[in-house]
Amino acid sequence: MKKKKLNTLFSIREDIPKSWYFAGIIFTFIFFFAAWNVLSLMKLVDEVFLPTPVEVLATLLQSLADSDYWGEIGISVYRVFMGFLLACIIGIPLGIMAGTFKFAESFILPMSEFIRYMPAAAFIPLIMVWAGIGETAKILVIFIGCFFQLVLMVADDTNRISKDLLSASYTLGANRLQVITRVIIPAMLPKLLTTMRLIMGWAWTYLVVAELVAANSGLGYSIMKAQRFLDTESIFVGIIVIGLLGLIIDRCFAIANKKLFPWAEGGSN
Repeated sequence: MKKKKLNTLFSIREDIPKSWYFAGIIFTFIFFFAAWNVLSLMKLVDEVFLPTPVEVLATLLQSLADSDYWGEIGISVYRVFMGFLLACIIGIPLGIMAGTFKFAESFILPMSEFIRYMPAAAFIPLIMVWAGIGETAKILVIFIGCFFQLVLMVADDTNRISKDLLSASYTLGANRLQVITRVIIPAMLPKLLTTMRLIMGWAWTYLVVAELVAANSGLGYSIMKAQRFLDTESIFVGIIVIGLLGLIIDRCFAIANKKLFPWAEGGSN
C-alpha cells in the first residue's frame, strides 16, 4: 500500500488526493515561518535586517488599521491596472495580427523581441522627459514592462491554433474576417486569459520600479521610504501586501478561466 501511495505521489502529471496537496502547502508555509523564526529569534541575522514574524505581523495589522495605508494600496492598484489595461488594449490586437498574418509578424515581432530585453527601469529617464513625473509616467513604466512580452505571448497563442481548424472553417464557407472573429479569437481565448494572468504578475513586479519616478505615494514609495529609515518591518509589510494583492488577482484569473473555459486544457489552473 505504501509503495502504491508513493507511486501515486511521484507519478508525472497525475492527480494526487486533495488532502496531500493541501498538506504540502501547509508544510511549506510552516517550514518557511519556522526557519524565519529561528534566524530572527536566535539572532543569527541582525534584527535590523530581519525582524521576527510577530513584529512584522503587528506592523501589518497596524498599517491595515490606518486609512492612509489603504489609500496607498488604492493608488498602487490603480497604477498597476491602468498600465496592464493599456498594454492589453494595444498589445492583444497586435499580437493577434502578428500570429495571423506573416507580413504583420515581420513588422511587429522582431522589434518586440529586441525591446523586451531592455529593462523597463532603463526607460525611466526618457519617460520623465516625455511624460513628466506625474501618474502618466508611472503607468507608462508598467506598460513598457508588460507590453512587449504580451505581444509576443499573444502572437504565440494565436500561432498555436491548428491549421486544420482554419482549413475546416474555409471549407464551410467562412471568409477571412469570419475566420479571425469566429475561429481564431474564440479558439485562443483560454490561452489568452492565462497569458493575461501571467502579464498581470509582471505588472505587479514593475510597480516598485514605476514608483521610483518622483513618487510620493503608493506601496513602492512606502517600501523605499521605509528603506531610508531602516524600518525593516514596514519593508516586509509592503512586500507582503503586494504579494497578497497579486495572489488575490491571480486567483481571480484562475477562477474566471475555470468558469469560462472548463473544457480547455489548463482551464482549471
